[in-house]
Amino acid sequence: MSSLKAMARDWLPPAVHRWVRHCRGGALRFNGGFSTWEEACAHSTGYDAENILAKVLAATLEVKRGTAVFERDSVLFDKTEYAWPVVAGMLWAAARNRGDLNVLDFGGSLGSCYFQNRPLLKTAGTVRWNVVEQPHYVKAGQTHIQDEKLHFYSSIQDCLSENNVNVILLSSVLQYLPDPADVFLSLLAVGADAVILDRTIINHSVSDRIYVQQVPPSIYSASYPCRSLSESRLLALTSDHYQLDADFPSLSFPTLESIESEFKGYLFTRMVR
Repeated sequence: MSSLKAMARDWLPPAVHRWVRHCRGGALRFNGGFSTWEEACAHSTGYDAENILAKVLAATLEVKRGTAVFERDSVLFDKTEYAWPVVAGMLWAAARNRGDLNVLDFGGSLGSCYFQNRPLLKTAGTVRWNVVEQPHYVKAGQTHIQDEKLHFYSSIQDCLSENNVNVILLSSVLQYLPDPADVFLSLLAVGADAVILDRTIINHSVSDRIYVQQVPPSIYSASYPCRSLSESRLLALTSDHYQLDADFPSLSFPTLESIESEFKGYLFTRMVR
């Protein structure tokens, strides 16, 4: 069966792959836009349903046991897919700090990005990865996942009280926050050497747009309020203390074309004055 799937991936045109994903419930869908975040919340189930955490925890434990390579949104992957721009930014920061890497991963689930890129991070001298998440994720992480390198905290302040972080990572998180600008500014104020955004929904207009994102039923049953963030407004937030060193495409989903948006990533480095 796996060989048939591999042949299908190699032979079928991209349009057919998209159609198959849609028919199997694998395509992202967006409803809206809505005029306010509160209105979008009223039309969605939200992020904190226990069924979501249960699926993410089960998948992460498979990764921790070595029976899967990594997980994303509770979906298991058996083939390595490194986030190369993210790793490059982290290793750059480690090189500036005698090889040491200390990451604040805001909204990092149960360590998805850590496990995805862990083999490459071994080239750093020491690695400490700190996930800041919702309390029920933190409890599950501390109970079942945490080890000497991977730690979980309920707030930015708790994380900073025990760590001198040199990288801040926001992967697929800013667009799901009710106050993304405030959170982003508070993280920039930490003063880490590098700030990395990945898998961020971006548009090229002058304003954010608000939608409800429907999670494919093949993953789990849920819907989230989300934003397509204005790139110009996002970049303006960094201009006082950080410079943009690189931007890059992240995930590719045809459905984002329907909301005139794309997944992008950014590498910011702290300016020396």
